[in-house]
Amino acid sequence: MLIAYRARDIAEAHIVSGMLHAEGIESHVGGHYLQGAMGEIGAAGFTNVHVEDEDYSRARALVAEYEASAPEASSASAAGTGSSLNRVERYAVGFLLFVAVLVAVLVGAL
Repeated sequence: MLIAYRARDIAEAHIVSGMLHAEGIESHVGGHYLQGAMGEIGAAGFTNVHVEDEDYSRARALVAEYEASAPEASSASAAGTGSSLNRVERYAVGFLLFVAVLVAVLVGAL
């Protein structure tokens, strides 16, 4: 099986999987148990939609249509935010910055 789509969260993975099923492509959503590793914060990169090798090219074409019509892509470009980081990536950067400051303060206290 090949990864046809890397979803932001488990809900989006099931939406894409349902879309593929509606088009007659069998798919499997993986990463259910990895999703909760970060608690209430939606961990990114763990949920994938897998399809059989022979369905991959057709699934990718459907996924490309889905991505092109996603409201987030059009609203972000219309708003002109220019931010290349999504919510999860911003959280990760903020968390790492917080840890770096905390370590600097602790090392300075020694």
